Amino acid sequence: MRPPIDRLRVHYFLVKLGIEFRHPARVYLVGGTTLVYEGLRDQSLDIDIHYEVDDEHEAEFAQVVRRLKEELQINVEQASPGDFIPLPAGWKERAKHVGRFGQVDVFHFDLYSTALSKIERGREGDFQDVLALLRSGQIEMATLRQAFDNIMPRVERESLKRNPERFRRNFAALEAMLAADGAQGAEG
Repeated sequence: MRPPIDRLRVHYFLVKLGIEFRHPARVYLVGGTTLVYEGLRDQSLDIDIHYEVDDEHEAEFAQVVRRLKEELQINVEQASPGDFIPLPAGWKERAKHVGRFGQVDVFHFDLYSTALSKIERGREGDFQDVLALLRSGQIEMATLRQAFDNIMPRVERESLKRNPERFRRNFAALEAMLAADGAQGAEG
């Protein structure tokens, strides 16, 4: 079993990736990796990434990542909120730039897409991650609601794997948690 991933391990992976992969690429940190890197969670089990690289360099990128996984004893998984939900309009423009490592530009995947994919999954830890993003000001509830409304017709129309009613219930549960959180803050 490999040790958990903390912010330093994510950063070191990005530095090594920038040194060893010598072509332009866009790497998106996804899900728990973003929360760890932003200090909203202490650790994660793996580094989740989504990437864009020219076709001619894709095999080399995969080889570098596989080598770094072994060298650094970390789990790196290819993942995207788009694997779980339709992505809301403007997701790419909302990606937050983290930094440039060699020729690799690193971004946080759109946090609204990340939040929606976590809400759709609906585990307790997912709700806590979304609440952490909201409390930190990284995302706003009104914009999250707009993104939710933007994708729901596509969830209903395009997805056999996703249950639109469960997704709506999960979103309502998040709103209730946020309201209870606000009420507790007002009492304290």
